[in-house]
Amino acid sequence: MKQGILGVATACLLAGVLSGATAIASTEDMSEPTQAQSVLPREDLTIVSGSGKHIFSVELARTPRQQQVGEMFRTQLAPNNGMLFLWSAPQQSDMWMENTLIPLDIVFIAPDHRIQAIAENAVPRSLAHISSHGVVSATLELAGGTTARLGITVGDKVEAPSLEKKS
Repeated sequence: MKQGILGVATACLLAGVLSGATAIASTEDMSEPTQAQSVLPREDLTIVSGSGKHIFSVELARTPRQQQVGEMFRTQLAPNNGMLFLWSAPQQSDMWMENTLIPLDIVFIAPDHRIQAIAENAVPRSLAHISSHGVVSATLELAGGTTARLGITVGDKVEAPSLEKKS
């Protein structure tokens, strides 16, 4: 799963401009990914829903390259694992499944840490854009079917140390 290369770069640049920061050229590799990335640093994330508290161990995609590659080329995702894309500033999030080999549930997290939208069972290798339909501070990828299986819905609260730091 990745956000468009231009989308990530534009969002980072825009965030810098809006915050008054000076844009600094990145030396990070943004070439087309050809293999899965190494496992990223993890933290626990909890979704509090009407069906209970659901705890996941999520990788943290913080840099533009980590976000570009996301879950690409991986052949499995454990039911209690995921990847959290932490945007540098609240933004529209458009994702797609190019080079992603497994179905994913994509959970868009609003700045108030509530689930704003869910795209269930995103189709592997699809280039169709999957939109947050508004501004979000993070995007969470879970194994396809997880949100339905656990009764996770729009409006549920998401708790994670990285989200708290952004508040």
